[in-house]
Amino acid sequence: MAGEIVVPSLGESVSEATVAKWFKKVGEAVSQDEPLVELETDKVTMEVNAPVGGKLKEIKIPEGKSVSVGTLLGMIEAGAAGTKSAPAPAKAEAPKTEAHKPAIPHPQAAKPGAQNPPSVRKLLEETNLPAASIPATGKDGRLTKGDVLGAMVAGVSSPSAARREERVKMSKLRQVIARRLKESQNTAAILTTFNEIDMSNIMALRNEYKDAFEKKHGTRMGFMSLFVKAAVQALKEIPAVNAQIEGDELIYKNYYDIGVAVGTEQGLVVPVVRNADQLSLADIEKEIARLAGKARDGSLSMDDLTGGTFTISNGGVYGSLMATPIINPPQSGILGMHKVEEPRSPSRGRSWCAR
Repeated sequence: MAGEIVVPSLGESVSEATVAKWFKKVGEAVSQDEPLVELETDKVTMEVNAPVGGKLKEIKIPEGKSVSVGTLLGMIEAGAAGTKSAPAPAKAEAPKTEAHKPAIPHPQAAKPGAQNPPSVRKLLEETNLPAASIPATGKDGRLTKGDVLGAMVAGVSSPSAARREERVKMSKLRQVIARRLKESQNTAAILTTFNEIDMSNIMALRNEYKDAFEKKHGTRMGFMSLFVKAAVQALKEIPAVNAQIEGDELIYKNYYDIGVAVGTEQGLVVPVVRNADQLSLADIEKEIARLAGKARDGSLSMDDLTGGTFTISNGGVYGSLMATPIINPPQSGILGMHKVEEPRSPSRGRSWCAR
């Protein structure tokens, strides 16, 4: 009997994924519910588990290929004995430090025609560094590998070093982020207004209560929970900003699910804090920390990322003073928070502001 490995439902509005990684090779043993293959969508990374135990008989879709819901990824020969996965190679032990270091030879100019070791010649070819411009410490004016590595750190110029290119295929997530942000710019009627706000009361509040807050709730008192609460209050006063356009209708939403943009190595994601109007400051801080952790671990689910009614992006963590965030469709607005700093104007005293 054979077990089919198929692409499961990928979530709301997601119909395509990329096969990111196979955890097993053909012929290897698998256990029921063991992760077999990793799929990457435009929103999350998810694992597909083995439906039955046995031996991986066939991989139909290799890594890097796009698949849709229901696609047959591979086959398992149920109950068959397979080979064990090869163990990860052991790390080589670091060389022991000698008690007495040998004297370091005095560098000298590399002698023309000196026969450098093969490892050095290979490194020179890879880096395209001119041997004649690197001080040599080896015997008879020969270069050592350390000489070449030191030259790389010191910045010895290479004729073509500045013109090198590297092509890296974008992940599915980055491709979709790029496409959707550009679509938003092309289709939304975007208006940006910049306002400077006085943060002195918030700074004083945070300085006074942050230690007691952390001791009581087990989480730091950041600015984002305050920004979320302020945004919710503004959305209640201006319901149209918490609405969306669908055809010839406006859909007003009487709930407040606030997306909080999080930067990760894989790209920008916007997990959603549900029912933010019903949460305390501590609850909001805990939920943001939980979602940010999942974002950086790559374990966000589809539910974590869908259904937001409004978004907050905090460019201030990168030192940004002024920027125009891009609306996350089908939402109608986005709040961009920027750097909090102490004004230089003497007339404004010690008042802090967010730009």
